[in-house]
Amino acid sequence: MPELLEKWARGLDAVVEVLGRVAAWTGLALVLVMAGNVVARYLFKVGSVATQELEWHLMAPLTLLCIAYAIKHDGHVRVDVLYSRLPEMARRLIDLFSALCALALAVIVVKISIPYVMQSYRIGEGSPDPGGLPYRWIIKAMIPAGFVLFGVQSLGAVLRALKPFFGGRDGLKTASINAG
Repeated sequence: MPELLEKWARGLDAVVEVLGRVAAWTGLALVLVMAGNVVARYLFKVGSVATQELEWHLMAPLTLLCIAYAIKHDGHVRVDVLYSRLPEMARRLIDLFSALCALALAVIVVKISIPYVMQSYRIGEGSPDPGGLPYRWIIKAMIPAGFVLFGVQSLGAVLRALKPFFGGRDGLKTASINAG
């Protein structure tokens, strides 16, 4: 059973890894669009509402889709002052509880955000500004998409946190720097 849990967790990790890397490339696109806007504005004295809106349209996938990727690579803030001093069983239970809470949060946000996106799609919502971008539902769709990916990462964490309870090797993800 522990091997099966790890196999599933590795499969979920692979999904997060691929989608996180793809989403990270929107960072390059964002930098290029912002640089283009600055050059156009200050050198050529022209500007575009659409390209200014494109900046935050690129920021949404960058932030929302990369949350799971950052968590997968321990790029998030963690407070280990007390955690590292707790007994192993307490740390295992905390890991499982926190992974389950994260998964529940992901499910709730996806459930709440889908009607929000669908309403935007149904009414054909676009930018209220003249010359702005159409299809506002695409940017809004990043909310459920990002939290689905966060849910996938959280499910992987749940599976890893369950491993020790089925006789597998410890699934604890502690910051070894602080455990010293």
